[in-house]
Amino acid sequence: MFEGFEERRIATEEAEIFLRIGGAGPPLLLLHGYPETHLMWHAMAPSLAERYQVICPDLRGYGQSSNPADGERHEGYSKRAMARDQVAVMAALGHERFQVVGHDRGARVTHRLCLDHPERVSKACVIDICPTLSMFEATDQAFATAYYHWFFLIQPADLPERMIASTLDAYMDRTLFAWGGGAFDPRAVEAYKAALRDPANLHSACEDYRAAASIDLEHDRADLDQKIRCPLLVIWGARSIVGKQFRPLEVWGERGERVSGQAIDGGHFLPEERPAELLTALEEFLD
Repeated sequence: MFEGFEERRIATEEAEIFLRIGGAGPPLLLLHGYPETHLMWHAMAPSLAERYQVICPDLRGYGQSSNPADGERHEGYSKRAMARDQVAVMAALGHERFQVVGHDRGARVTHRLCLDHPERVSKACVIDICPTLSMFEATDQAFATAYYHWFFLIQPADLPERMIASTLDAYMDRTLFAWGGGAFDPRAVEAYKAALRDPANLHSACEDYRAAASIDLEHDRADLDQKIRCPLLVIWGARSIVGKQFRPLEVWGERGERVSGQAIDGGHFLPEERPAELLTALEEFLD
């Protein structure tokens, strides 16, 4: 699925990050979402590698990356910690400044990268999210019903871990992947399931959400006056919950200095549902 890409492991101060790297040119970091791994970029990475050096890591706690300790306040899986990993990875590859594209959880890491490390990010793209704080503060019954997993996964350990482990295939197939309209490559789906069959990964994924509902909100509230300085492209699915219930361009316009964006006719998992359309949007935006 990543022909011509090299596999590497890079140790940061807090984690060991697995990644695939391919192509030559300006560095481009691609960050995946939940419940996936870096493999979610399989339909786009080879094309992007014709113009860029493409780096596709597994976030800490996902896929083949390591599982750092939770911390007393879930800080081990804060987006701040995840962003530090990516800065360290890119520095180890010789890149002090880079462009980044993130989907879902990876887009939340992208948001934090832009705030904590503005000198590192030259351009950024977030796919089918609004800021975490904005989404929690706008929660209503419709959002809570559609995004029920946000409120399920944050329950204290190890209730969600045990429940998901006992019904993993049904949880993935009938709930989250139903959002993708059958667009997933079966090889990728099996890899996503295999990663979450590891109890350590399953716990880390829950910690990611627990952090989002606690320490991440503290960080976001503290930075409300700080704007994203680099050009920011906002992409969302016209048929996704984000597209239907929020105004992504308007919300992100309050968080960034140079914000542009568009909807793509699809759902939440655009890199796998609509890779060609997403590639076109990115190629028009990236350096």
